[in-house]
This record gives sequence, C-alpha cells and structure tokens, in this order.
Amino acid sequence: MAPKPNPGDNRTRSSIQIFIVAGLCCFFYILGAWQRSGFGKADNLAMEITKNTGGDCNIISNLNFETHHGGEITSTDDSVSEKKVFKPCAPKYTDYTPCQDQRRAMTFPRDNMIYRERHCPPEEEKLHCLIPAPKGYVTPFPWPKSRDYVPYANAPYKSLTVEKAIQNWVQYEGNVFRFPGGGTQFPQGADKYIDQLASVIPIKNGTVRTLLDTGCGVASLGAYLWSRNVIAMSFAPRDSHEAQVQFALERGVPAVIGVLGTIKVPYPSRAFDMAHCSRCLIPWGANDGKYLMEVDRVLRPGGYWVLSGPPINWKVNYKAWQRPKEELQEEQRQIEEAAKMLCWEKKYEKGEIAIWQKRMDGDSCHSKQDESQVTFCKSSDPDDVWYQKMETCVTPYPDTSSSALKNFPERLYAVPPRVASGSIPGVSAEKYQEDSNKWKKHVKAYKRINRLLDSGRYRNIMDMNAGLGGFAAALQSPKLWVMNVVPTIAERSTLGAVYERGLIGIYHDWCEAFSTYPRSYDLIHANGLFSLYNKKCNLEDILLEMDRILRPEGAVIIRDEVDVLIKVKKIIGGMRWDTKMMDHEDGPLVPEKILVAVKQYWVAGGNSTSTQ
Repeated sequence: MAPKPNPGDNRTRSSIQIFIVAGLCCFFYILGAWQRSGFGKADNLAMEITKNTGGDCNIISNLNFETHHGGEITSTDDSVSEKKVFKPCAPKYTDYTPCQDQRRAMTFPRDNMIYRERHCPPEEEKLHCLIPAPKGYVTPFPWPKSRDYVPYANAPYKSLTVEKAIQNWVQYEGNVFRFPGGGTQFPQGADKYIDQLASVIPIKNGTVRTLLDTGCGVASLGAYLWSRNVIAMSFAPRDSHEAQVQFALERGVPAVIGVLGTIKVPYPSRAFDMAHCSRCLIPWGANDGKYLMEVDRVLRPGGYWVLSGPPINWKVNYKAWQRPKEELQEEQRQIEEAAKMLCWEKKYEKGEIAIWQKRMDGDSCHSKQDESQVTFCKSSDPDDVWYQKMETCVTPYPDTSSSALKNFPERLYAVPPRVASGSIPGVSAEKYQEDSNKWKKHVKAYKRINRLLDSGRYRNIMDMNAGLGGFAAALQSPKLWVMNVVPTIAERSTLGAVYERGLIGIYHDWCEAFSTYPRSYDLIHANGLFSLYNKKCNLEDILLEMDRILRPEGAVIIRDEVDVLIKVKKIIGGMRWDTKMMDHEDGPLVPEKILVAVKQYWVAGGNSTSTQ
C-alpha cells in the first residue's frame, strides 16, 4: 500500500509539528515565536513541550545575541521598528521560476535550445512578494521513502503518468505519486541498469563519486545511485516534460533546471567522474561535436561518458524509434568521430548502451589531435563559464595531473589536487586544513542550536557561499545532500576543489534567481553572503529568492558581520519568518554573529491579500 497523506486529518502535520518544535525549541523558546503549521496547533504544542522539558534546552549560554547586545541594538525588536511587509503573490505564481519563466522563454529563438536557457526578468519585472505554496502542501516524506513517493499536492501534475505510463517513470496512486524506478532506457528498473554500468565502470570502490546526468527526467538514476555512494548532479529543461525537475527535488534528489544550448554549463572543468545521457535527446554529433566538447571540459581525466538510447544499436532499433536508419547511422558516425578527436577510448557497447573513457592525460593524444587539426580552447581559465558562450574547441589537459585524487570517502578531507598544486591563489594545504577544522567547529555549534540538523528532517540543503565546501563536508551524511554554490563574484573560484572533495555544486550570481522551482530546499546556509553582495545588488531580492526556494517550515542559518545582519533582520521582519540572532560560538566579542530562522507554514488563498 502506498503511504497516503490525509488532507482531512492535518496530513500527519501534528507529529511533524511536534518533531520540528521540539528540535528548534532551543531558540524559539527564548524568542517566543513558535512556527505554525497552518492549523493553529503550534502554540499548544510548544507549551506542552516546554512543560515536559522544563524549558531546559541545553543551549550553550553564550549563543544569545540579545542577552549581550539588547541595550546597544535598538532595532533588534522588529515590532517597534519600521519594516516593509511583503504580501503573498497571487496563487498563479506557486511554481514561478523567474529565469525559466515559460512566457518569457517563448519570446526567444528555438534554435540550439536558446529559449530554454536562463532569461532573467529585468529589474522592473521582478516580483516583490512571497511565492505561496499550493493548497494542501505537506512536508515531503523523509528519505529514503521520498525516493519512491511524493505527495500529489506538492506537485499536482499528472501528464508524465500518462506520457510515460509504459516506461514506469511515475504512477499516480490516490493522493501520492509513486516512482517505481523505471526509465525509458531501463525498463527493468534503475538498479538493474546501474548493475550493467558497474560491470564496466568502477562504481563500487569510490572511484566514481560525482556524476552529471544530462536530460535527467525525474532523476531516477541519481535516486538509485545514492545507495551506492554516488551523488548525481541532474539537470533537465523546464517543462520539456511537465515538472520533471520539480519531481526530482520533491524526491530528495539533487537537480537543477538546465539545458545544453549555447552557453557553458555552470560547472568547473574536470568536475565529474562520470557523465550520463539516457535518451536525453541531445544532438551530440551536431555543431561539430560542441556538446561533447563541453562534456569533455567538465569530465575528469579518466572519467566515463555513458550514452544509452539512440543512435546506439540503430541497426536493430531504427524501426521502433521511427527514424530513418541513414539518419541514425550518420548520428553515430558523428559521435564516434567526436569521441576519437577528444581521445576518448570506447570501453563497451552492448544493446543500447555505449561507454567511453577519457584518457588520464593528453600526451598520448597530441599527435592524433594535431593531425586532425583540432582547435584547442585559448581561455586561460576553463572554469570561467557564467554566461560564457560554448566553444567549438577542446579544453587542454591541466599541467598538473588529477591522478592524486583519492577514492571517496577518503577524498572528502584529503587535500584537493587544485589546492595541493597551488591552483587556487591564497589557498595552501595548511589554509585548507584550517578551513576544514573551522567548519567542523561551526557545524557542531549548529547542531546544538538546531537538533534536527542531522535527524533526517532536512534532506535538500543549500550552502549559498560554499567556499571550499567545509560546511557540506562537516555535515556529510547519507540522510542529506548539499548544493554548494560558489558565487560568481567570490574572491576565489573554489568550486573545482569542492568537486575534488566528492561534493557537488554550481556557480551562480545571487543578483539573479536560482535555476530551481519554489520550495526546493529544506535548509539554507549563508556564510558571509550578505557582506559579499552588500551594494552589489538589492539584499531584499536575495532574501525574497531565499524565501522562494525554501520549503514551508524550512530553516535558515545566516552567518555574517553584525552590522550586515541587523540590515538583513529588518528586511526579514516583513517576511513570514521567525528569527533569532545569536552570538558567535566563541563568545559575544566576536563581531560575526548567527541569525537563525524558520519559514512559517502558509499556503495560497490564506488570510492575506494576494498581490501581483
């Protein structure tokens, strides 16, 4: 029997509410602002929990900003300071993704998928309201149940259940969607498909840790790779099939809205141990192999590229695919030529699966590439990709070898090759170790502030200014994953080192909206972000974007200088967040403070007047 959230009996919200309030009582008891579930139960639950615990939350005593600064900072009490109140957006915006808005997209050319790339609204068209959750929205099932079940109310779109019915992508059962683990190219299920790949690719021993899944569908490959200690960065276009990336995130699988079009993908060079396409409908041989060149850029030396589906084994399947065999034959020829030019070695072809491996170094390949008059990319920084046009050129191998990369999980705290080689200015092996130790200390303090942090309550986590990935490394757990965002304006480009730790992430400019659906993340962490963007763009826009991508009853941890946090807290005062400012774990004399918050539960059509 499929699990069924029941809209008639608070959809199990009471038990969820007890869990949340109990875990967060440590700062909300002091604050006196308990998060609400939308059913008027929170205050009574809070009182009951406080009575049972005697109010003893075991909080370290110095984590209380107001205790030390209440007399100095008059704006701490938002009730007596002026603040802008943000109203809810209209219900039609429940799934609004600003930079992938369908109406705006249709005004751009369709060739080379330009219309499905990022096209963000100008300043005068930005929404300055709070994106509502749909009526009936519930907290997703905890992992691993969420891999297989998603509440219908959270993503009420049935088209895939019809369009992909025979391929076992997703099935509608009562008030939940069920994901059987099938796919177009793995009718026997994702596990069987992965077993076939693992017969060629060293998945079991930690050699393959990071994977790029292009045109991922509902990300079942990434969902089933998780139990094998492989983390996939999955992407697919907005609404190529309705809500596919939204389903992936509701399941608790890393995914973003994205497409191989005309601009480079927002990942560093040599990031992934493996790249994958399962009938992803990308014309790999077109444009002189440009898309394969982009895969080559992000694929680590020694990494693997998997193509399953057309045109592989076209001689047998061309009738079933309803495509001319001459067309498929030419498509495969172009792919083989591009792979040869890139010096990829074909390791396997059976049925509809083909696997290539990238060479460990370029030395054995130079003569062949010179003969074929290959154009090498001239950019001195292959990681400079934000809104950069994709090039028809081959990214040169680095001067330093990546062969020193350890298998996972050893690589999580080993010195990344980019750091060891001095490729990141100002980051030595010693600085890296200091950073790792610092984040272990910070995360230990976070877990004392919010006891739910490692409980499984938070599955999808974002670090908005990830640095070297220390926060994610210190949190590492099979219960959760972290999207490590390195801002494009950051002092150092560290995302390559994040991937070398066996973590995933993406480049982004927080002056724009993130490429994801609303309510994608359970917890958001922002370290020094608002200092970084102060006077670069409107901090209000960043906070509204955080609200858009955060789930109802999701948590926020902001670490920054006190003067910046006071500005941030004033803006938050007009949002539906409950907040608490705290001292640095080393005491009140440290100018860096911590702002913790929980987004209230509310849905479209509530008591407030809609806007926009």
